[in-house]
Amino acid sequence: MRRSLLVVVTSCLVLGMAVGLGADMKSRQKTQFKFEGMLGRVVGMFGGKAAKEGVINTVAIVGDRMMTVTDQSGELVDLAAEKVFSIDFKDKSYKVKTFAEIRKEWEEAKAKMKKQAEEAKDTPEQGDVQYEMDFSVDKTGQRKSVNGYDCEQVVMTIAMRQKGKKLEDGGGMVMTADMWMAPKIPAMQEQIAFYQRYMKKLLGSDTEEMTRGLAQAMAMYPQMKDAMERMKKESVKMDGTAVLTTMKIETVMSPEQAKAQSESGDKPKLGVSLPGGLGGMFGKKKKTEEAPKEGEPAAAAGPKNRATFMTSTTELLEVQASAGAADVEIPAGFKQK
Repeated sequence: MRRSLLVVVTSCLVLGMAVGLGADMKSRQKTQFKFEGMLGRVVGMFGGKAAKEGVINTVAIVGDRMMTVTDQSGELVDLAAEKVFSIDFKDKSYKVKTFAEIRKEWEEAKAKMKKQAEEAKDTPEQGDVQYEMDFSVDKTGQRKSVNGYDCEQVVMTIAMRQKGKKLEDGGGMVMTADMWMAPKIPAMQEQIAFYQRYMKKLLGSDTEEMTRGLAQAMAMYPQMKDAMERMKKESVKMDGTAVLTTMKIETVMSPEQAKAQSESGDKPKLGVSLPGGLGGMFGKKKKTEEAPKEGEPAAAAGPKNRATFMTSTTELLEVQASAGAADVEIPAGFKQK
């Protein structure tokens, strides 16, 4: 359910941005994820080079085609043909999925989300708990050069908390994005424009149908209404292109939950749970890891009711205002599966 909320938030942000002119472009970005506690150790052991050094992501747009390439895989979106090609470079093969098939999957997922939301209302454990979202964007006034771009620091915070309670009192989840923003880079605006065109092809031929779909999704989560209105007002502060973004996701326990964990050592029941019980596994491990060392002040261990679940860093390495036809083609000799 939390992931569904983030999908809606992301869609609203993207759909609200300015449309570009459809020019060709090419960019390279590096993204690295770091998971804490036991999960971090597992990812470190089995994640390979990507987990340790990050993933380089190359995006090329030529006309109605966008190719996204990583080390071992790629995705080609063809708006004219209304197809998405999933490419396996190691196996030298690709799979094809039509927009109609993707649209059907989206409808099925939306129906499942609606069913889960209705079931959650009838669940005794969570039926009486409602959540609200807080959204803020702050310019710190700090500036620095990042990869040749003059950037200013902007911090975006999205918090989910129990309705009528402060975050520290009722528990919840916080996502903080520390962004270094450059003035708008036209080529990067084309990626946003292409994504908008893609969404229109998938969700409907006009803006009215897209808006109706988002409204239906938001109707499942009425607590989002105020947050979205504030997001619209605050998002003007993010006018520009993010060159370097560090995002941190934290889980927050209520005082009662923190006390229960401290006394029993059991897995904490966080105000907002993480998929598959990861919140409990992670929270229990963090209790040991964040214990202050001998002779170290207790305050140095950080807030005992907070635990960092994940940190990610995304860096824009290079932008080109052109791309060639070869950049958006499936390599010769690749076989369809």
